Amino acid sequence: MSEHVLITGGAGFIGTRLAARFAADGHTVTVLDSLIPQVHGEDPATTSPLLRSLDGVARLITGTVTSKDDLRRAVVDATIVIHLAAETGTGQSMYEIDRYVDANVGGTAKLLDILTNETNSVRRLVIASSRSIYGEGAYETEDGRRVYPGHRADEDMSAGDFDVHAPGEGDLRLIPTDESALVHPSSVYGITKQMQESLIMTVAPTINVEPVSVRYQNVYGPGQSLKNPYTGILSIFSTLIRQGKEINIFEDGEESRDFVYIDDVVEATFLAATVPAAAGGIFNVGSGVATSVNEVVAALFEAYGTEVPTHISGNYRLGDIRHNVADTTALQEVLGFAPRVSFEDGVKRFAEWVLTEPIEADGYERSLREMSDRKLLK
Repeated sequence: MSEHVLITGGAGFIGTRLAARFAADGHTVTVLDSLIPQVHGEDPATTSPLLRSLDGVARLITGTVTSKDDLRRAVVDATIVIHLAAETGTGQSMYEIDRYVDANVGGTAKLLDILTNETNSVRRLVIASSRSIYGEGAYETEDGRRVYPGHRADEDMSAGDFDVHAPGEGDLRLIPTDESALVHPSSVYGITKQMQESLIMTVAPTINVEPVSVRYQNVYGPGQSLKNPYTGILSIFSTLIRQGKEINIFEDGEESRDFVYIDDVVEATFLAATVPAAAGGIFNVGSGVATSVNEVVAALFEAYGTEVPTHISGNYRLGDIRHNVADTTALQEVLGFAPRVSFEDGVKRFAEWVLTEPIEADGYERSLREMSDRKLLK
Protein backbone atom coordinates (compact mmCIF):
# COMPACT_ATOMS: atom_id res chain seq x y z
CA MET A 1 0.00 0.00 0.00
CA SER A 2 1.40 3.37 -1.06
CA GLU A 3 1.50 5.95 1.72
CA HIS A 4 1.76 9.72 1.68
CA VAL A 5 4.50 10.47 4.20
CA LEU A 6 5.10 13.86 5.80
CA ILE A 7 8.51 14.31 7.40
CA THR A 8 8.82 17.42 9.54
CA GLY A 9 12.40 18.61 9.70
CA GLY A 10 12.86 16.42 6.65
CA ALA A 11 15.64 18.44 5.02
CA GLY A 12 18.06 17.52 7.80
CA PHE A 13 20.63 14.78 8.18
CA ILE A 14 18.19 12.01 9.09
CA GLY A 15 15.17 13.37 7.23
CA THR A 16 16.73 13.48 3.76
CA ARG A 17 17.92 9.88 4.04
CA LEU A 18 14.52 8.83 5.34
CA ALA A 19 12.75 10.63 2.49
CA ALA A 20 14.88 8.74 -0.01
CA ARG A 21 14.09 5.43 1.73
CA PHE A 22 10.34 6.00 1.49
CA ALA A 23 10.52 7.25 -2.10
CA ALA A 24 12.54 4.19 -3.13
CA ASP A 25 9.73 2.03 -1.73
CA GLY A 26 7.16 3.78 -3.88
CA HIS A 27 5.68 6.17 -1.32
CA THR A 28 4.89 9.87 -1.84
CA VAL A 29 6.95 12.14 0.42
CA THR A 30 6.42 15.71 1.59
CA VAL A 31 9.06 17.53 3.64
CA LEU A 32 8.40 20.50 5.91
CA ASP A 33 11.59 22.29 6.97
CA SER A 34 12.56 25.80 8.05
CA LEU A 35 16.05 25.48 6.51
CA ILE A 36 17.80 27.17 9.44
CA PRO A 37 21.25 28.64 8.65
CA GLN A 38 22.84 26.67 11.52
CA VAL A 39 22.23 23.52 9.45
CA HIS A 40 21.83 24.66 5.84
CA GLY A 41 23.91 27.83 5.54
CA GLU A 42 22.76 31.32 4.60
CA ASP A 43 21.66 30.40 1.07
CA PRO A 44 20.35 26.82 1.30
CA ALA A 45 19.78 26.50 -2.46
CA THR A 46 23.55 26.74 -2.98
CA THR A 47 25.02 25.89 0.43
CA SER A 48 23.00 22.83 1.44
CA PRO A 49 23.78 19.44 -0.16
CA LEU A 50 21.07 17.99 2.08
CA LEU A 51 18.47 20.21 0.47
CA ARG A 52 19.67 19.37 -3.03
CA SER A 53 19.39 15.65 -2.25
CA LEU A 54 15.60 16.06 -2.02
CA ASP A 55 15.33 16.98 -5.71
CA GLY A 56 13.10 14.40 -7.37
CA VAL A 57 12.56 12.67 -4.04
CA ALA A 58 10.12 14.81 -2.07
CA ARG A 59 7.91 17.87 -2.28
CA LEU A 60 9.47 20.61 -0.14
CA ILE A 61 7.46 23.07 1.90
CA THR A 62 9.67 25.75 3.43
CA GLY A 63 8.07 26.52 6.76
CA THR A 64 8.12 25.89 10.46
CA VAL A 65 6.26 23.67 12.90
CA THR A 66 5.66 26.75 15.02
CA SER A 67 3.24 27.97 12.33
CA LYS A 68 -0.17 26.30 12.14
CA ASP A 69 -0.60 27.55 8.58
CA ASP A 70 2.63 25.83 7.49
CA LEU A 71 1.61 22.64 9.27
CA ARG A 72 -1.83 22.69 7.62
CA ARG A 73 -0.26 22.94 4.17
CA ALA A 74 2.12 20.11 4.92
CA VAL A 75 -0.29 17.65 6.49
CA VAL A 76 -2.75 17.66 3.56
CA ASP A 77 -3.20 14.09 2.28
CA ALA A 78 -0.58 12.67 4.67
CA THR A 79 -1.27 9.19 6.02
CA ILE A 80 1.97 8.88 8.00
CA VAL A 81 3.73 11.72 9.82
CA ILE A 82 7.31 11.39 11.03
CA HIS A 83 8.01 14.25 13.41
CA LEU A 84 11.74 14.98 13.28
CA ALA A 85 11.55 18.78 13.51
CA ALA A 86 13.30 19.98 16.65
CA GLU A 87 16.01 22.25 17.94
CA THR A 88 18.90 19.97 18.90
CA GLY A 89 21.93 20.29 21.14
CA THR A 90 22.14 19.67 24.86
CA GLY A 91 24.50 22.52 25.66
CA GLN A 92 22.76 25.21 23.64
CA SER A 93 19.39 24.23 25.09
CA MET A 94 20.55 25.30 28.55
CA TYR A 95 20.59 28.98 27.56
CA GLU A 96 18.28 29.21 24.53
CA ILE A 97 15.41 27.84 26.58
CA ASP A 98 12.51 29.69 25.02
CA ARG A 99 13.57 28.76 21.47
CA TYR A 100 13.90 25.08 22.32
CA VAL A 101 10.58 24.89 24.16
CA ASP A 102 8.78 26.89 21.47
CA ALA A 103 9.98 24.69 18.60
CA ASN A 104 10.01 21.30 20.27
CA VAL A 105 7.04 21.45 22.61
CA GLY A 106 5.04 24.20 20.94
CA GLY A 107 5.48 22.75 17.47
CA THR A 108 4.37 19.32 18.64
CA ALA A 109 1.33 20.80 20.37
CA LYS A 110 0.32 22.67 17.20
CA LEU A 111 0.65 19.51 15.11
CA LEU A 112 -1.51 17.55 17.52
CA ASP A 113 -4.05 20.36 17.71
CA ILE A 114 -4.49 20.23 13.94
CA LEU A 115 -4.75 16.44 13.88
CA THR A 116 -7.31 16.56 16.69
CA ASN A 117 -9.56 19.35 15.45
CA GLU A 118 -9.23 19.45 11.67
CA THR A 119 -9.99 16.93 8.92
CA ASN A 120 -6.98 14.82 7.95
CA SER A 121 -5.98 11.32 6.82
CA VAL A 122 -3.15 10.63 9.26
CA ARG A 123 -3.21 7.13 10.72
CA ARG A 124 0.30 6.85 12.21
CA LEU A 125 2.51 9.44 13.93
CA VAL A 126 6.16 8.65 14.66
CA ILE A 127 8.05 10.89 17.07
CA ALA A 128 11.84 11.11 16.98
CA SER A 129 12.59 11.03 20.69
CA SER A 130 16.02 10.87 22.28
CA ARG A 131 18.23 8.97 24.68
CA SER A 132 18.52 12.28 26.53
CA ILE A 133 15.19 11.64 28.25
CA TYR A 134 16.82 8.89 30.35
CA GLY A 135 19.21 11.26 32.10
CA GLU A 136 22.00 9.12 33.51
CA GLY A 137 20.23 5.92 32.51
CA ALA A 138 20.36 2.52 34.18
CA TYR A 139 22.97 1.15 36.57
CA GLU A 140 23.33 -1.92 38.74
CA THR A 141 24.37 -1.90 42.39
CA GLU A 142 26.96 -4.22 43.92
CA ASP A 143 24.17 -6.58 45.07
CA GLY A 144 22.47 -6.68 41.66
CA ARG A 145 19.67 -4.12 42.05
CA ARG A 146 18.80 -1.79 39.20
CA VAL A 147 18.92 1.94 40.02
CA TYR A 148 18.52 5.18 38.10
CA PRO A 149 20.95 7.74 39.56
CA GLY A 150 20.17 11.43 39.63
CA HIS A 151 22.16 14.16 37.93
CA ARG A 152 25.84 14.50 38.76
CA ALA A 153 26.67 17.28 41.19
CA ASP A 154 28.71 20.30 40.14
CA GLU A 155 30.79 20.06 43.33
CA ASP A 156 31.77 16.44 42.58
CA MET A 157 32.79 17.18 39.01
CA SER A 158 34.73 20.29 40.01
CA ALA A 159 36.77 18.01 42.28
CA GLY A 160 37.49 15.64 39.37
CA ASP A 161 34.92 13.01 40.34
CA PHE A 162 32.95 12.41 37.14
CA ASP A 163 31.42 9.08 38.07
CA VAL A 164 27.73 8.54 38.71
CA HIS A 165 26.64 8.02 42.31
CA ALA A 166 23.45 7.06 44.12
CA PRO A 167 22.90 7.93 47.79
CA GLY A 168 23.69 5.02 50.10
CA GLU A 169 25.15 2.87 47.35
CA GLY A 170 28.70 1.79 46.61
CA ASP A 171 30.19 1.47 43.14
CA LEU A 172 27.67 1.32 40.32
CA ARG A 173 27.95 -0.66 37.09
CA LEU A 174 26.57 0.71 33.82
CA ILE A 175 23.96 -1.54 32.19
CA PRO A 176 21.93 -1.08 28.99
CA THR A 177 18.92 1.19 29.45
CA ASP A 178 15.63 -0.27 28.22
CA GLU A 179 12.39 1.50 27.36
CA SER A 180 10.88 0.88 30.81
CA ALA A 181 13.66 2.90 32.50
CA LEU A 182 12.98 5.96 34.61
CA VAL A 183 12.60 9.08 32.49
CA HIS A 184 14.43 11.96 34.18
CA PRO A 185 16.26 14.21 31.70
CA SER A 186 19.13 16.39 32.85
CA SER A 187 18.93 19.13 30.20
CA VAL A 188 16.35 21.47 28.69
CA TYR A 189 16.72 19.58 25.41
CA GLY A 190 15.96 16.29 27.17
CA ILE A 191 12.93 17.79 28.89
CA THR A 192 11.53 19.01 25.56
CA LYS A 193 12.02 15.58 23.97
CA GLN A 194 10.25 13.95 26.91
CA MET A 195 7.34 16.37 26.49
CA GLN A 196 7.17 15.79 22.72
CA GLU A 197 6.96 12.05 23.25
CA SER A 198 4.48 12.28 26.13
CA LEU A 199 2.16 14.56 24.16
CA ILE A 200 2.10 12.28 21.13
CA MET A 201 1.82 8.99 23.02
CA THR A 202 -1.04 10.45 25.09
CA VAL A 203 -3.07 12.35 22.48
CA ALA A 204 -2.70 10.21 19.36
CA PRO A 205 -4.67 7.16 20.60
CA THR A 206 -7.62 9.40 21.49
CA ILE A 207 -7.95 10.50 17.83
CA ASN A 208 -7.43 7.05 16.26
CA VAL A 209 -3.85 7.76 15.26
CA GLU A 210 -1.21 5.13 16.01
CA PRO A 211 1.70 6.65 17.95
CA VAL A 212 5.23 5.28 17.79
CA SER A 213 8.32 6.66 19.53
CA VAL A 214 11.87 6.02 18.38
CA ARG A 215 14.42 7.05 20.98
CA TYR A 216 17.59 7.84 19.03
CA GLN A 217 21.02 7.42 20.52
CA ASN A 218 23.97 9.39 19.05
CA VAL A 219 23.39 9.31 15.30
CA TYR A 220 26.37 9.80 12.99
CA GLY A 221 27.47 9.22 9.41
CA PRO A 222 28.03 10.84 6.03
CA GLY A 223 25.87 13.91 5.54
CA GLN A 224 25.83 15.15 9.11
CA SER A 225 26.67 18.79 9.66
CA LEU A 226 30.37 19.58 9.88
CA LYS A 227 29.76 23.21 10.85
CA ASN A 228 27.08 23.00 13.55
CA PRO A 229 29.12 23.24 16.78
CA TYR A 230 26.29 22.20 19.07
CA THR A 231 25.85 18.57 18.06
CA GLY A 232 28.18 15.70 17.21
CA ILE A 233 31.67 15.17 18.60
CA LEU A 234 32.59 13.13 15.54
CA SER A 235 32.08 16.20 13.36
CA ILE A 236 33.76 18.55 15.84
CA PHE A 237 36.80 16.34 16.32
CA SER A 238 37.07 15.63 12.57
CA THR A 239 37.21 19.34 11.79
CA LEU A 240 39.86 19.91 14.46
CA ILE A 241 41.95 17.04 13.07
CA ARG A 242 41.74 18.43 9.55
CA GLN A 243 42.70 21.88 10.84
CA GLY A 244 45.63 20.42 12.77
CA LYS A 245 44.28 21.81 16.04
CA GLU A 246 44.43 20.33 19.51
CA ILE A 247 41.45 18.32 20.75
CA ASN A 248 40.23 19.27 24.20
CA ILE A 249 38.81 16.10 25.77
CA PHE A 250 36.29 16.91 28.48
CA GLU A 251 36.15 15.20 31.87
CA ASP A 252 38.61 12.27 31.81
CA GLY A 253 37.70 10.99 28.35
CA GLU A 254 36.04 7.89 29.75
CA GLU A 255 32.51 9.27 29.34
CA SER A 256 30.72 7.15 26.76
CA ARG A 257 27.86 7.19 24.28
CA ASP A 258 26.00 4.72 22.08
CA PHE A 259 26.88 5.72 18.50
CA VAL A 260 24.47 4.46 15.85
CA TYR A 261 25.10 4.74 12.11
CA ILE A 262 22.71 6.74 9.94
CA ASP A 263 21.71 3.81 7.70
CA ASP A 264 20.62 1.80 10.75
CA VAL A 265 18.63 4.76 12.09
CA VAL A 266 16.84 5.24 8.77
CA GLU A 267 15.88 1.58 8.48
CA ALA A 268 14.67 1.39 12.08
CA THR A 269 12.55 4.51 11.58
CA PHE A 270 11.14 3.22 8.30
CA LEU A 271 10.06 0.03 10.05
CA ALA A 272 8.60 1.96 12.98
CA ALA A 273 6.44 3.87 10.49
CA THR A 274 5.30 0.88 8.43
CA VAL A 275 5.26 -2.33 10.49
CA PRO A 276 1.76 -2.93 11.93
CA ALA A 277 3.13 -4.39 15.19
CA ALA A 278 4.96 -1.13 15.94
CA ALA A 279 1.71 0.73 16.71
CA GLY A 280 1.81 2.16 20.23
CA GLY A 281 5.41 1.07 20.72
CA ILE A 282 8.50 2.80 22.08
CA PHE A 283 11.85 1.69 20.68
CA ASN A 284 15.45 2.48 21.52
CA VAL A 285 17.41 3.00 18.31
CA GLY A 286 21.07 2.44 19.08
CA SER A 287 23.94 0.05 18.54
CA GLY A 288 23.82 -1.40 22.04
CA VAL A 289 27.55 -0.65 22.46
CA ALA A 290 29.07 2.04 24.68
CA THR A 291 32.08 3.86 23.17
CA SER A 292 34.18 6.25 25.24
CA VAL A 293 35.40 9.63 24.01
CA ASN A 294 38.98 8.37 24.23
CA GLU A 295 38.00 5.48 21.97
CA VAL A 296 36.34 7.92 19.56
CA VAL A 297 39.54 9.95 19.28
CA ALA A 298 41.64 6.83 18.67
CA ALA A 299 39.22 5.59 16.00
CA LEU A 300 39.28 8.96 14.22
CA PHE A 301 43.08 9.10 14.27
CA GLU A 302 43.18 5.66 12.66
CA ALA A 303 40.52 6.52 10.09
CA TYR A 304 42.28 9.73 9.00
CA GLY A 305 45.76 8.25 9.22
CA THR A 306 47.00 11.21 11.25
CA GLU A 307 47.00 12.56 14.79
CA VAL A 308 46.82 15.94 16.48
CA PRO A 309 47.66 16.85 20.09
CA THR A 310 45.03 15.98 22.67
CA HIS A 311 44.45 17.44 26.11
CA ILE A 312 42.36 15.72 28.74
CA SER A 313 41.32 18.91 30.45
CA GLY A 314 38.82 17.94 33.12
CA ASN A 315 36.42 20.53 31.68
CA TYR A 316 32.77 19.56 31.92
CA ARG A 317 29.36 20.86 30.85
CA LEU A 318 26.41 21.10 33.19
CA GLY A 319 23.56 19.03 31.78
CA ASP A 320 25.82 16.39 30.22
CA ILE A 321 25.43 12.76 31.24
CA ARG A 322 28.31 10.40 32.01
CA HIS A 323 27.29 7.30 30.06
CA ASN A 324 24.45 5.81 28.11
CA VAL A 325 23.99 2.61 26.17
CA ALA A 326 20.72 1.32 24.74
CA ASP A 327 19.00 -1.99 25.28
CA THR A 328 17.76 -2.74 21.74
CA THR A 329 15.79 -5.90 22.55
CA ALA A 330 12.41 -4.36 21.64
CA LEU A 331 13.76 -3.14 18.31
CA GLN A 332 14.80 -6.66 17.44
CA GLU A 333 11.79 -8.52 18.83
CA VAL A 334 9.02 -6.26 17.51
CA LEU A 335 10.52 -4.75 14.35
CA GLY A 336 12.85 -7.63 13.53
CA PHE A 337 15.78 -5.28 13.10
CA ALA A 338 19.26 -5.20 14.60
CA PRO A 339 21.83 -2.49 13.79
CA ARG A 340 24.27 -3.75 11.18
CA VAL A 341 27.11 -1.21 11.08
CA SER A 342 29.80 -1.42 13.76
CA PHE A 343 31.36 1.75 15.12
CA GLU A 344 34.73 0.82 13.60
CA ASP A 345 33.24 0.39 10.13
CA GLY A 346 30.95 3.40 10.48
CA VAL A 347 33.80 5.73 11.45
CA LYS A 348 35.77 4.65 8.39
CA ARG A 349 32.80 5.38 6.12
CA PHE A 350 32.25 8.70 7.86
CA ALA A 351 35.91 9.74 7.53
CA GLU A 352 35.99 8.82 3.84
CA TRP A 353 33.06 11.17 3.27
CA VAL A 354 34.51 13.96 5.44
CA LEU A 355 37.66 14.01 3.33
CA THR A 356 35.58 14.86 0.26
CA GLU A 357 34.09 17.90 1.99
CA PRO A 358 35.57 21.40 2.39
CA ILE A 359 36.99 22.27 5.78
CA GLU A 360 34.28 24.40 7.38
CA ALA A 361 34.55 27.23 9.88
CA ASP A 362 32.67 25.33 12.55
CA GLY A 363 32.10 27.93 15.28
CA TYR A 364 33.20 25.44 17.93
CA GLU A 365 35.29 27.92 19.92
CA ARG A 366 32.43 30.41 19.86
CA SER A 367 30.02 27.80 21.23
CA LEU A 368 32.42 27.04 24.10
CA ARG A 369 32.71 30.73 24.94
CA GLU A 370 28.93 31.06 24.98
CA MET A 371 28.65 28.22 27.49
CA SER A 372 31.58 29.42 29.57
CA ASP A 373 30.16 32.95 29.77
CA ARG A 374 26.96 31.45 31.22
CA LYS A 375 28.93 29.28 33.66
CA LEU A 376 27.64 26.10 32.00
CA LEU A 377 31.11 25.02 30.93
CA LYS A 378 33.51 24.57 33.83
